[in-house]
Amino acid sequence: MINISPRQLEVFVQIARLGSVRAAAEALHLTQPAASMALAEMERQLDAPVFARERGRLRLNTRGRELLPLAQELLERYAEFGRLGRGGAASLAGELRIGASNTVGNYLVGALLGDFVRAHPQVAIRLRVANTDAIAAALLAHELDVGCVEGPVVHPALEMEPWRDDLLVVCASPDHSLARRGQLRPQDFAGARWVLREPGSATRASNERVLAQLPPGETVLELDQIEAIKQAVVAGLGIACLPAVAVTDALATGRLEALHTPFLDLRRKLFLLTQREKYRGALLDAFLVNARA
Repeated sequence: MINISPRQLEVFVQIARLGSVRAAAEALHLTQPAASMALAEMERQLDAPVFARERGRLRLNTRGRELLPLAQELLERYAEFGRLGRGGAASLAGELRIGASNTVGNYLVGALLGDFVRAHPQVAIRLRVANTDAIAAALLAHELDVGCVEGPVVHPALEMEPWRDDLLVVCASPDHSLARRGQLRPQDFAGARWVLREPGSATRASNERVLAQLPPGETVLELDQIEAIKQAVVAGLGIACLPAVAVTDALATGRLEALHTPFLDLRRKLFLLTQREKYRGALLDAFLVNARA
């Protein structure tokens, strides 16, 4: 009979997350030998390794990847058992791993996390900021519990729901020729020099949708950070289509000028992403309820 303990599962999950026994031991406040023994005993009971050893790093093998989401679920259910066993009165605690695409992670983190963190101070939040494709991939790899992204993600294993509305702005430096014109028309953008996000980001997909409404232009730069795009536009290297929330400061100080483009549809949705088959304990449910409010 297999008799794997919650501690062994914790060690397994933390090694999968951090890549080494030493790091997992530190995260769990264990000695390294104790963490090594916990992993060795779990693998002995399974009669199979769950990690491949590569140059001092531990990486999940096929068996480990299959078992990781089950181990995470068992730990969540174990914590829920304890909370309900105490009458449900205990505060929510544990770790919540959230992925946010760049606009959300850099400019809307307060809207995403503020109320939840204040209501549940014992919950440890781990926030990963990356582009939408990377957040979706991390969810599929069971590295995140929930994602908040800027564009639709279509995958049978992921569930997507609208979170909030967002607005884009076409902007230029104040001395750009388009900024000096009063009434713009679509044809004024013929041959325009654009600074865009990298492929794989939702903002890039939104940019391509906007550019499809205009005459052909030229992509002069592709950058993976909105702040870098802003600086490139301020320097006069081109124009850009960026989230309004990201350029509020630059518009207010006159470093950027918002171009008047009523002929463009600059609206978009932000979305919450979750795994369809993932167990949703009280912690994840509470976060989703808060995000929807």
